[in-house]
Amino acid sequence: MELTGFPVANASLLDEATGAAEAMQMSYNIHNGKRLKYFVSDSLFPQTIDVIKTKAHAIGMELVIGKPADFDYSKSDEFAGMIVQNPDNLGNLKDYTETGKQLKEKKMVFTIVCDILSLNLVKTPAEMGADIACGNAQRMGIPMAFGGPHPGFFAAVDKFKRKLPGRIIGVSKDRHGDKAFRMSLQTREQHIRRDKATSNICTA
Repeated sequence: MELTGFPVANASLLDEATGAAEAMQMSYNIHNGKRLKYFVSDSLFPQTIDVIKTKAHAIGMELVIGKPADFDYSKSDEFAGMIVQNPDNLGNLKDYTETGKQLKEKKMVFTIVCDILSLNLVKTPAEMGADIACGNAQRMGIPMAFGGPHPGFFAAVDKFKRKLPGRIIGVSKDRHGDKAFRMSLQTREQHIRRDKATSNICTA
């Protein structure tokens, strides 16, 4: 998804809030369940925080909700990652480039929940050093018939592509040489790995 600045993306998720919750679980999976805390910016949309809380309870993650500027980096080895929203619940746009650098040094997974339309004008999550970007694709004017009222998108750096929730569709050619679409990555899905799936979310 070029707008986010990442090479791997899908629009399989239900909405922005479930995308954020999946980013939290993906951060947990990347650290193999060894880091059991996750930092959530208090300026995320309230409904997004609520969905993250539900997912965190299910997998045994402890959430710390606060201001990213107040994060204590001396305790970073306890945290799987951090999630922020840009623009946030109050409409503030911020440059998280420095935050991205600090989190990368501490091996924390950095997620930015973003307004996909705003990325035509502002720095992309990738340019700010994020590992994951997610959000609501409805801003692009997608009709309700095409995946529901709020199709969620999810993008990540290439090294995390096999931990992505949802499915990756690739372009190939059929035996007649015509363009064909196929599932390139779906190894994490519940219909294949069941209880060992990276994600058990119902995806488009």
